[in-house]
Amino acid sequence: MDVRTAKTAGFCFGVKKAVDAVYEAIETNETIYTYGPIIHNEQVIKELSGKGVRIINDINELDGIEDGTVIIRSHGVGKEVYEALEKRNLKIIDATCPFVLKIHKLVRDEALKGKKIVIAGNRDHPEVQGIISFAGDDVTVIEEPEDAVNFSNPGRKSVCLAAQTTFNVNKFKEIVEIFDKKEYSVNVVNTICNATSERQKEAGQLASDVDCMIVIGDVSSSNSKKLYEICLGLCHNTVFVQTLDDLVSRNDIFSKSTACVGITAGASTPNKIIEEVQRYVRRDDI
Repeated sequence: MDVRTAKTAGFCFGVKKAVDAVYEAIETNETIYTYGPIIHNEQVIKELSGKGVRIINDINELDGIEDGTVIIRSHGVGKEVYEALEKRNLKIIDATCPFVLKIHKLVRDEALKGKKIVIAGNRDHPEVQGIISFAGDDVTVIEEPEDAVNFSNPGRKSVCLAAQTTFNVNKFKEIVEIFDKKEYSVNVVNTICNATSERQKEAGQLASDVDCMIVIGDVSSSNSKKLYEICLGLCHNTVFVQTLDDLVSRNDIFSKSTACVGITAGASTPNKIIEEVQRYVRRDDI
């Protein structure tokens, strides 16, 4: 069987930077906390937990912490979390993806100019929730092109349109086209990171040319879900798995007519899992 793996599969720059920061901090033998899961990958979180890393899920949990190092997750946090951390005598390592930090600054500056901020993204995702906190009092999150059509701006304020770093590239283009027809000023800033754009483009090309497509990622990973969405639209025989065990349980996707299999993985998927899936698919007896 011909097995093709996307070149961009696996850790992106921001994720690697965040995970490396945690492992380096562990070497100090201090008590290490991450504010929220450092990345969206259950296997990585379990491994870090086994090394003593603890997760803080809420500002109120900071009240019982008197020393140690707090590492801010790759998705970033809201400004209220930064303020709460600064009030405590804790060492802080900001492992927020640099591309996310740029969006924080962008929306803050544009809001100060009096613009209404519109974010294309998943309103329940921690990255978007963090961005919202820097966007002032007039901010709207849209998830689908239909939301852009129904967007209300009664005061016809100038709008700054940005995107979650892992948003679907094609969907963002649709949303931009809709906003371009609005009867007020719209400043579009494409804040989807290059790694996301390249990964989605490559996944689409691969899915268009294979009999079966495997997308590896955590169920809580936004960028992995976007890859699955794109691949499924181009290859009906597409499966989403977190680990090799998940793939083994879905062995029905392979048939005698399956000649070519494509593999891609989200930005928070470790190489170890990708390699396990590759070895399994290449077996002669599959």
